[in-house]
Amino acid sequence: MSDTTGAASPGRIVVDGRPIPYQAGDSVAVAVMRCGEHPKHGGTICLGGDCPNCSAIVDGVPYVRTCQTAATPGLVVRRHPAAGNPSFPAVAQPDITRSPVADHVDVRRETADIVVIGAGPSGAAAADAARAEGHEVMVLDARDSNEVVAIYGGPTVIVRRPNGMLHVHAHQVVVATGAAEIHPVCPGNNLRGIITARAAEQLHDAGVDLGNAVAIGTPPQGVPCTAVAGRIVRFEGTDTISAVVTMGDDGLEVTTPCITVIVGLGFAPRDMLSRMSGGLPVSVVGQAAEKFPLPPCPTAGTVCPCSRVEVEDLEGVWARGFHELELVKRASLCGTGTCQGGVCGPHLRSFVADRSGEVPEMFTARPASRQITLAEASADTYTDVFRRSPLHDEHLALGGQLDRFGGWWRPWNYGDHIAEYWAVREAVSLGDVSTLGKLVVSGPDAVELLERLYPTTVADIRPGRSRYVLLLNERGHLIDDGMICRETETRFVLTFTSGGAANAEMWVRDWAETWGLRVHVLDRTMSLAAINVTGPLASQLLQRVGLVDPPKFLQHRHDIVAGVPCHVMRLSFTGEASFELHHAVDRSVELWRALMEAGQDLGIKPHGLQALFGLRLEKGHVIVGMDSELDSTPRRLDMDWAVKMDKPDFLGKSALVRTAELPDHRRLFGFTMQGNAPTEGSPIWSDGNVVGHVASSFSSPLLGHAVMLGWLKHTPVPEQVQIDGRTASVAHPPFYDPEGRRARA
Repeated sequence: MSDTTGAASPGRIVVDGRPIPYQAGDSVAVAVMRCGEHPKHGGTICLGGDCPNCSAIVDGVPYVRTCQTAATPGLVVRRHPAAGNPSFPAVAQPDITRSPVADHVDVRRETADIVVIGAGPSGAAAADAARAEGHEVMVLDARDSNEVVAIYGGPTVIVRRPNGMLHVHAHQVVVATGAAEIHPVCPGNNLRGIITARAAEQLHDAGVDLGNAVAIGTPPQGVPCTAVAGRIVRFEGTDTISAVVTMGDDGLEVTTPCITVIVGLGFAPRDMLSRMSGGLPVSVVGQAAEKFPLPPCPTAGTVCPCSRVEVEDLEGVWARGFHELELVKRASLCGTGTCQGGVCGPHLRSFVADRSGEVPEMFTARPASRQITLAEASADTYTDVFRRSPLHDEHLALGGQLDRFGGWWRPWNYGDHIAEYWAVREAVSLGDVSTLGKLVVSGPDAVELLERLYPTTVADIRPGRSRYVLLLNERGHLIDDGMICRETETRFVLTFTSGGAANAEMWVRDWAETWGLRVHVLDRTMSLAAINVTGPLASQLLQRVGLVDPPKFLQHRHDIVAGVPCHVMRLSFTGEASFELHHAVDRSVELWRALMEAGQDLGIKPHGLQALFGLRLEKGHVIVGMDSELDSTPRRLDMDWAVKMDKPDFLGKSALVRTAELPDHRRLFGFTMQGNAPTEGSPIWSDGNVVGHVASSFSSPLLGHAVMLGWLKHTPVPEQVQIDGRTASVAHPPFYDPEGRRARA
């Protein structure tokens, strides 16, 4: 194909790294074909947006239909690979703690009584009829740069425009999108040089010479070509068509040399938008609603150009017993590509009808009908899969290196985790524990519920006191841990781990409902922030900011700290005096800054998870999910002290009773070793055999050696083992301050 207009080109686009000219009014696909090339790599060209055979990467965005993209100066186009999918775009040195900078896409929202999609004859008639009845009508057509890509509940019509997205909320929607042309399916149908009748008319009107062209089926209007009778048997050629083979009623094959084959094989309704709107007030008119005859059942060739599904693939799926249209689609991937059956749908239905004897309905379409960018899909919305505490920006401002942990972005360190460690051990430090799960359980049966849920006693906790607790499942396995804080006779505050918060809430609610207990459960995880003030100077700092008489160990109370109402909980995960200040999220930055300012002369520093994990490891505190396993029982974790087997009942008790007399070779132990700590997960060896693995490890600055928690899964337990090629001693934590005097100071 070549240009025959002789007109001067108004500009050039860049295709696969080289500039090519285009004429005024050209689409990218027409400009490429004007230069004698194929917009993609082969296959039938319809220039109607119904197939993937002109999709390419345009200005960095893949799966753009070049037949519907206007050629503009400097546009950069790269064709998709001949095999496989386009590669994902890479971001050089991404900062995973910050949201990626994306193209801003404006969203406009409008309402309409009736939306008509398509401005052709049937759409115009439907719009006129609605207006005559007094309705407000909005007509949307891709030729007017209003490309409808989806219909959602409401109904809400999603429209892509050159300058942004349009969301139209309507009472009724009329789909008048016309019909798509049938593509041939036979051997050689992936060659270059096959075009539909409508595409031939567009190219001829644009002045593109189609060369030695033959037409099969309904010929195009006004396009010079040679009509050939019969049905298509195959296309011949290497990359480009050199001939088409047809068969007439006499059963004889006729070979016709050519470089272009124009196919007019009939139509299929372009009804994808209506097929994604089940149950909504959506009607279809015109050719989009017409029941066109199906093409003959394909016997060879590529059925689905999106996923490169051949007829033999369909036959293999059918032979394996997949006989429903939806099952054939899923098993073969035919119809799951970018055009969602726009090309293969009629042939797929014909294939199933030929073998089953019944014509199946077309499958449901899924939004969007066109590939849209993530920026377009998420325009005017923001979702971060990993949550951010209200102190997120404070951490970044202090040099925090954030990472994802327990479903949250959390500071791993602030540049020097050893300095953060010493601030906790010798001065005062702040830690952001806003991520902890926080539930309020109240009501006349609150004590009954908690007694049944937890393996420790609850009724004897006095108001203003708290207790560390384990949470077990019915098998007696540890699923979480935390604190119970009693506020009144019938009101308790429960805390859980960051990663287990959502499951814990479900667990509490489910059992309360199962037992029919009269309780109220309020999840305050997202409404309350929490700052841990920890270190030997923590009390001094809090007194400076208004907490005159800080609570004693395992006490809690409501008070004012730096002008911020707080629920102050005295506990310790670091091994030093610690005060968790739970407060409203909108006051968190204010409180954090006040504490940091007041503690400047005390050597205050924030600490991240890297320091915290080492601090708690020196105390032998277990982190659920890091040190525990799915079937870890209190006995295996050496935490029998947190279980009161003399209670009448609690979740998991029957399992613990049943297994109490059984031998158990798996236990969590402490280990010490000279030198640097080994990598977590390292195997533990004894007498040449692997007997366990390291769960947590830390090179202790204070103790001067490595400390670890790890699993030994064979008995008898040796006194020494080998880890990382070095000797380690089995020990019993805590490794630091075993009497707990510093936490209670």
